[in-house]
Amino acid sequence: MWFKRTKEGITTSTSEKKETPEGLWYKCPDCKEITPAEDHEKNNWVCNACGYHERIGSAEYFHILFDEGKYKLLDEKLKAIDALQFTDTKPYAGRLKDAQQNTGLNDAMQTGTGRIEGLPLVVCCMDFSFIGGSMGVVVGEKISRAIDHCIKNKKALLIISKSGGARMMESAFSLMQMAKTSAKLTLLAEAGLPYFSLCTDPTTGGVTASYAMLGDINMAEPNALIGFAGPRVVKETIGTDLPAGFQRSEFLLEKGFLDFIVHRKELKSRLAKLITIFNNEKVK
Repeated sequence: MWFKRTKEGITTSTSEKKETPEGLWYKCPDCKEITPAEDHEKNNWVCNACGYHERIGSAEYFHILFDEGKYKLLDEKLKAIDALQFTDTKPYAGRLKDAQQNTGLNDAMQTGTGRIEGLPLVVCCMDFSFIGGSMGVVVGEKISRAIDHCIKNKKALLIISKSGGARMMESAFSLMQMAKTSAKLTLLAEAGLPYFSLCTDPTTGGVTASYAMLGDINMAEPNALIGFAGPRVVKETIGTDLPAGFQRSEFLLEKGFLDFIVHRKELKSRLAKLITIFNNEKVK
């Protein structure tokens, strides 16, 4: 008996392409090691193979730092306005709306208060996902109000910087935040309360030129880019090659701009010890 094929090719389920769901794996941009995304998150978003610190936002830092992930947000409803009706390639009002919709944030700074190892702390954390973590009026105002909260309630302050610098769409209003936050930090110092500055990748521009470098303790995550102008601009300006590791955490530590570099998994315990020391209590 003879049989005739009515269809060409194999049509069984083995020919179907199975897609791998997104978000299950993390590939380190530095060493290219691939690990389960769940394991990467449990390691505080740090590559277990090479120690690369992935850029994370305020919600992730709050989860890492505060006891049991419990904290209270301060002034979370503050939003920027387009006072200058600024337009470059698109209106600033449109940029703000898009950033708020895409990130779920009102601006590039979140402030929260809680406890770390039982000790009270106020944390101001920048979100690079919101217009490059740029410093505008709301960023300066939230830092100022956080400082007022610290003074009123006798709490230490931590600012986590992650920014491309001043927000050009707010012009001089943005630059004024450098002086405003610096003056407020002076009031915090006069009240005898500690301020810790953590620089993460990247910390540049007017943020570096103001509150990011004014801490009682200035620290940074490993290999973070920290500087005023970027390396490319500096190189073009001075017309010569830059030293190896220029503007990275390790380079700044060697030159005395930082007190120490802290791994993310050690950040909480290190801060708790610092608060205890500044409070003149016996270190446990």
